[in-house]
Amino acid sequence: MSRARAISDPTAPSIEALQQPFTLSNGTVLSNRLAKAALSEGLARRDFSPGSRIKNLYRRWADSGQGLTITGNVMVDRRAIGEPGNVVVEDDRDFADLVEWASIVKSGGSVALVQINHPGRQAPRTLTAHPVAPSAIALPGSAGVFAEPRELTHAEIEDIIARFATTAGILIRAGFDGIQIHGAHGYLVSQFLSPLANQRTDEWGGSPEKRRRFVLEVVRAVRAEIGTAALGIKLNSADFQRGGFSEEESLEVVHALAAEGIELLEISGGTYTSAAMLGVDPSMKESTRRREAYFLDYAEKVRAQLPALPLMLTGGFRTAEGMNDAVASGAIDLVGLGRPLTVEPDVPGQLLDGSVTSSVVRPRRSGIRLLDNLTELVHYTVQMWRMGDSKEPAPRRHPALNVTQYLLRNGLDSIRISRRSL
Repeated sequence: MSRARAISDPTAPSIEALQQPFTLSNGTVLSNRLAKAALSEGLARRDFSPGSRIKNLYRRWADSGQGLTITGNVMVDRRAIGEPGNVVVEDDRDFADLVEWASIVKSGGSVALVQINHPGRQAPRTLTAHPVAPSAIALPGSAGVFAEPRELTHAEIEDIIARFATTAGILIRAGFDGIQIHGAHGYLVSQFLSPLANQRTDEWGGSPEKRRRFVLEVVRAVRAEIGTAALGIKLNSADFQRGGFSEEESLEVVHALAAEGIELLEISGGTYTSAAMLGVDPSMKESTRRREAYFLDYAEKVRAQLPALPLMLTGGFRTAEGMNDAVASGAIDLVGLGRPLTVEPDVPGQLLDGSVTSSVVRPRRSGIRLLDNLTELVHYTVQMWRMGDSKEPAPRRHPALNVTQYLLRNGLDSIRISRRSL
């Protein structure tokens, strides 16, 4: 269907808001309001360099049509790995690889940001034997998958802040347009913000102001390194745990981040023990799921308090109508799409030209919740691996084949890790 026919069709949903360009405060222009959100690709070489497979994946996504592309999390320290296949950038050893990767991501006209991250305690013991965290508190219910962390010293905290800045600077020099700090989903930045994970009584914890010091110092260090390049952050609206990082405290953090001049806030929510970002958290209201955008209520609160802060919302969007309404209402500026692009890599452009009106991403389900949640997560990962091997996604492939492939590559421990994320 042509764009002209789609727009003239009186039964077709409006997509006008999605088609509009958007300019970040540093002058970076996005061609439309759709963004490829960060996904953990698991495609790095064994030496943590990007390699050909992750380039193949992003080559497939380069012409998908989104105005913004955010890579999966790139770790700042090879001693702290969050998932099998993470890329790590500590120095210039893989600079030529990074230059090529940046060029590929941008080749179709998309603006390219890299998400950078440190897992803290959320590091599988098979990958990180001696994890560190704000406090020596193990991840609840981790069943031995994650080792008990050691509390970071002041000097180590300062070193990690410097590592974020170093990684960011290298990536900008390699040609990426900007950086996104991963401050959500229970990783280190999120751990510092959480009163459950951060029980320090020094200058890095003990009050909301001190708990947010780490993320603000990371933002300042990265900004000093990347200058006027785009700087964003992915932040939890809440971690959905009793006594944890609350929505009220999250709003206070957002005010502090806005004062630092960030170019983009991406809103998400949840942790490994309460995976609201996947739409599987039992506390999430059914009405929220039906509304598509899992955290739209929170985005509306941020917009009311900070109307000039650019907002991106990821999680739950499936129809062009739902996406367009969220942008047209003024609640958000950008719609983040993650899992849909693993099974329908051309869906952003198809939504924008009206040739499709929704994105259907779920694999076959058995009706057994635990099994279905596990096979669903593996399903999306395997689709990215297929594109990394220059194959097309196979969304109708039997779940047992996907799980077998996942096990052969990452081992039984990776299945245990995946279960903890659901």
